[in-house]
Amino acid sequence: MLSPTIKFIATDMDGTLLDQHGKLDPDFFNVFAQLEAQNIIFAAASGRQYYSLVESFLPIKDRMMFIAENGTLVMHQDKELYSCTIDSPSIKEIIKQARTIAGVYTVLCGKKSAYIETQDPKALEEIQKYYHRCEYVNDLLSVEDEFIKVAICHFDGTAENVHPTINQLFGQSHKVVVSAKIWLDIMNIKASKGDAIKHLQNTLGFSYEETMSFGDYFNDIEMLQASYHSYAVDNAHEEVKKFARFSAPSHRDSGVLQVIRSYLVSLE
Repeated sequence: MLSPTIKFIATDMDGTLLDQHGKLDPDFFNVFAQLEAQNIIFAAASGRQYYSLVESFLPIKDRMMFIAENGTLVMHQDKELYSCTIDSPSIKEIIKQARTIAGVYTVLCGKKSAYIETQDPKALEEIQKYYHRCEYVNDLLSVEDEFIKVAICHFDGTAENVHPTINQLFGQSHKVVVSAKIWLDIMNIKASKGDAIKHLQNTLGFSYEETMSFGDYFNDIEMLQASYHSYAVDNAHEEVKKFARFSAPSHRDSGVLQVIRSYLVSLE
């Protein structure tokens, strides 16, 4: 049975809330209005850039929460509520090591923008899905910003081709997570979607038992652990399902909305 009191709902985007074509169910905005009527805070919790997330929710962007860049940046009404940055010396070392791995495309994620030094058409098409504010630079080592994440793309798979090297070098000092089949993220060791949610629980006054979350991949594990009502969608990685208390239908079947609708009906 669902708790009679949910105050906060967070959901991953790709592979979870979005369908197999990366689209939002048109009925989402109707469901959101029902959540708002119940004073339930809704958050998009994604590895995507904040500016990319805003584009997906333009009609309601000032009425919801954004947990962006895998929890390293939390925004509400275009104001920063929380961030977890990486120091510049570490950033430079990560970039240098990433450059030694064949087939890697690196995205340096700052608060102002994302930065790339590739102009490969295939890479640009993939990067632009998640980073709507993105600048080309000649040398990532010369960029000045507050940095929250380094994202690495490898089209042959990051678990096999990137994670072993990066995790060996930085796994003890930073959070290294395979966030999708072809993406890997390096963040502050304290950073995660779960830590961002815990910060919001402490500052906004809702509890673990009043938190619901949905995910599908390794970068969602801490978020699921920070929520009593934790759901892995049916298409989630099998290892990730072990960290969820409940299951939801596949993202192909709008599983997140199905669960939320059921909860809303229980309130009637």
